[in-house]
Parts: sequence; structure tokens; C-alpha cells
Amino acid sequence: MKKQTIIITGASSGIGKEVARYFLEKGDNVVINSATKRKLEDTYEELGGGPNLAMVAGDVSQKHTGDRLVATAVEKFGSADVLVNNAGIFETKPFLEVDEDYLDRFLRTNLKGTFFTTQAVIPQMLKQHGGVVINIGTPLVNHGLGGVPASAPLSSKGAIHSLTVQLAAEFGRRNIRVNTVAPGTIRTPMHGDQSDSMAGLALVNRVGEVEDIAEMVYTVAKSNFINGAIINVDGGMGAGHNLN
Repeated sequence: MKKQTIIITGASSGIGKEVARYFLEKGDNVVINSATKRKLEDTYEELGGGPNLAMVAGDVSQKHTGDRLVATAVEKFGSADVLVNNAGIFETKPFLEVDEDYLDRFLRTNLKGTFFTTQAVIPQMLKQHGGVVINIGTPLVNHGLGGVPASAPLSSKGAIHSLTVQLAAEFGRRNIRVNTVAPGTIRTPMHGDQSDSMAGLALVNRVGEVEDIAEMVYTVAKSNFINGAIINVDGGMGAGHNLN
């Protein structure tokens, strides 16, 4: 399989770091990003550094960060074949307590980060006559949980799902495919020690592992015929729950 260059935002921990590890182990070139330079440097070392790995620190809600990511990919590896828009934040707060500043936090990082990083990479993909964008969404966009008051982050994630479908329509004929992978509850630092307590949210009665998401991201990246898809990797959470 052809060696590709993969850009991954939010790659200093959790899903992003595992996606980076997975592509590196499969032999691809990887450019990792995080807004926190020290954590990014630690991840760079943990992943072994080496000639197939580069890093760019920066806030993805700023378009120049996306420009730097693409420039680094092209200068070091000669192409920018796959963008994984993983950088994102998630918190809960009752709807009536959400103010403008709180909502803007999620719109900046989740929506603007995805929007402008994609806007930065598409011109290079057009030059190359092909590319893949993989956004990270959530099945909760279409599956409300009354005990999870998350209107602010879910508004931003819903916009990402919509953006996915529209960009797939605009650029599919140019051999640029855009899809969303929507993880369920995954064992990551974001959930701390509480992950397993949420096992009943999935029909398989367990939480997911970061490897589950990395495998799907890799599959979508290497496919030639998946476009405009929202793919739940959630153990069945989008379909129903176990009442433990």
C-alpha cells in the first residue's frame, strides 16, 4: 500500500496519539499537532521521533496553524494525503447556564478548528488530485441523553457532521473524500477513572479502546469509495443501551 502523509490534530493524548501510533506502525509519515507544546514534545519522544514523524504546536482554531501543518507535511514528506481533525473538547453544563463565552470555546476549538484546518489542506489535495479528510464526531449528535447536558459541545459536533456531508459533495468529484468517524465512550484521559462506569451505554456492555478508533480511521483513510459517511464506532450506543 502506498506510503502516505497523515496530519493529526489533537495528537498529544487519547485517540489522537493512538491514531498517530497506528499509522506510524503501518509505515506512513505522520505530522502531529497539539496546542500544548510540552505535551506534544513528550508525545513526539514517546512515538520514537524518527524520520517518519514531525510535529507542529499550535491552536487549530487559528488558520495559520493549519497552514503550518500543511507546509510541514509537504516540506518534510512531499505531500499531505490525509487530515484527521481530532482536536476537540467536551464538557457538560446545563443549557440554561451556558453563556456566550462558554459556547464560543466549543465553536472555536471543535468547529473552527476542523473548518480552518480543512480549508488549509484542501488546496494541497487539489494539487495532488486526491486526499482524505476524517473528522471526529459523536453519535450523541443524533442520540440525546437526558443525563448528559452537553448542548454546547454537541452543537459544535453537529456542525462538524453537517460540514462533512457538504464538503464530501463539493470535493468528491475531485477525488477528495470527507468522512466522520464518531466514537462512543472510549477509555481516554478525558474520562479519567470513570470510563467503565459508562459501559452500559453500549450494547456490547463495555467502553471502547483507542485502538478501536485508530483501526477505523486507518480503514477510512485507505479506502477509495467511502465518502460523505458518518461512521459510528460506539459499541452500539447509537442504536440503544443496556439497562444494567
